Amino acid sequence: MAIRKIVLPIIGIIALGSCASIPKGVEAVGSFDAKKYTGTWYEIARFDFRFEKNLNNVTATYSLNPNGTIKVENRGYNYVTQEWKQAIGKAKFIDKPQVAMLKVSFFGPFYSGYNVIALDDEYKYALVAGKNFSYLWILSRETTMPEEIKGRYLQLAMNLGFDTSKLIWTMHDKK
Repeated sequence: MAIRKIVLPIIGIIALGSCASIPKGVEAVGSFDAKKYTGTWYEIARFDFRFEKNLNNVTATYSLNPNGTIKVENRGYNYVTQEWKQAIGKAKFIDKPQVAMLKVSFFGPFYSGYNVIALDDEYKYALVAGKNFSYLWILSRETTMPEEIKGRYLQLAMNLGFDTSKLIWTMHDKK
């Protein structure tokens, strides 16, 4: 009985910690096509966090798995240690596949929110929010983004409550 009193709360904490969510007042794209979203995206800007610390040349490549999940391959060059860093994970839809609200995991049973909150019709530019207002990414199919679209995404993010002054603008080496 004593073990049950300890184990059940721990399982509950793990389950809650692994739930993905979206920031209050933010909505995910509702007419999402995962197949069109697959392929490589270049990170234009992000809120800094420990897993991307000191990274440039950051890309995210998505591919569909047969079971309906999405394979996620994140890659970036650590300019301090001068080595490439890669993380492979999986993403699952939280509800319907037409709603761009997903949960992503790179560490076993622990998931975090991945929410596409703006996306152009051609799937060339995306604004992505994490589980709360501490996570934000601007993505493009190319290493640059037109100023008009960048401005529109920044304005949208500010209107939703994100502090865009915290964005780190990702450098990409010219090939």
